[in-house]
Amino acid sequence: MMPRVASVLSELPRHPSIMIVAGEASGDLHGAKLAEALKTMDSRLTLFGIGGDHMRAAGVRVAVDARQLAVVGLTEVLAKLPGILRGWRAACRMLAEARPDLLILIDFPDFNLRLARRAKELQTKVLYYISPQIWAWRRQRVRQIRRRVDHMAVILPFEADFYQHHGVNVSFVGHPLMDHDTPSGEDPTGGAPGPQPILGLLPGSRDSEVGRLLPAMLDAAARLQQRMGVRVMLSCADSVDPHRVARLVAPYRDSLTMDTVGGCPQCIFRSADLVIAASGTVTLEAALWGTPMLIVYRVSPLSYLLGKILIRVPHIGLVNLIAGRRVVPELIQQAATPARIAAEASSLLTQPARREKMQAGLARVKQRLGAAGASARVARIATQMLGGTAGSPKRSSEGAPPLCP
Repeated sequence: MMPRVASVLSELPRHPSIMIVAGEASGDLHGAKLAEALKTMDSRLTLFGIGGDHMRAAGVRVAVDARQLAVVGLTEVLAKLPGILRGWRAACRMLAEARPDLLILIDFPDFNLRLARRAKELQTKVLYYISPQIWAWRRQRVRQIRRRVDHMAVILPFEADFYQHHGVNVSFVGHPLMDHDTPSGEDPTGGAPGPQPILGLLPGSRDSEVGRLLPAMLDAAARLQQRMGVRVMLSCADSVDPHRVARLVAPYRDSLTMDTVGGCPQCIFRSADLVIAASGTVTLEAALWGTPMLIVYRVSPLSYLLGKILIRVPHIGLVNLIAGRRVVPELIQQAATPARIAAEASSLLTQPARREKMQAGLARVKQRLGAAGASARVARIATQMLGGTAGSPKRSSEGAPPLCP
């Protein structure tokens, strides 16, 4: 990795430059859209940092691949710790040697909030795009954000009130998913399922969550196919190892007929009568399409126990959090069994009243996500910060450790 960092640093022209750090698949997508908007506003900008294939394609000089950093839960962090530490050292080096005019952090809080501290020690302005879910757990981190971040650009409507209450510079920019092409109607599938319902499986964007969720999803899908004749479609994010997916699918080849559409959840939303989805951004995308869904999630037992103690919100799904009530059913941890998943999915496929009620709730969630243009709004904030007009750099009140461990 370090030779790649050296190569990127050696190729960087002088200012103006922006370092962008996105540590996960969804962050890579949002970072790419933001990079395109930034280049549209100022073609002179040099963009570099941590990301994936989408950011590379958008013209960002990626020194560290985000796939080696993306994890969920304590035990998953321990498994990937060597790669995370290499990524951390590379990020520190880029900050210290390239001295960007602005650091843009996208979600990925445990890594990015530490990097924000380093940036403030170097008096580099920090824009944080897509807030950590501190309103759900570890709320004390808002004090770190107030000290280390010059401006928050948040994508959920209730987050702006939270940060304003705690004295943080904040703008609600709308959700970047609103920039995607989605149907204008509430029901892209045309109403009730046909004689062969289409079931979509979306097991996540990280290897660890796909490993925990996909076998149960496949088992449930096989039961539904035998019972109801459903057509099954599977899509995993591009960030997931395809060989791992193939190994997980192999035991079900005799009991399940399935179409695979790699890295294209929209292909599923376009056709599916119901999706079974890992909790995450993809559930909001399903909401924008008006596609009924069932949310499932599992983490390691230790991560789940800690979450039960620390998390302060009544729902895990973003759709339900934005709605302020249970619009979409959630099957979490021990409840996410093949039998429970199949039973809940069967109910949603065969009860029109449940589907209609859910789709009405999804339409209200879509209304709350704001207007299109989130990436352009963040780009405008960033260019204002480059000019010194949005958020002023603040010296950290914390002690200054060495720049790179």
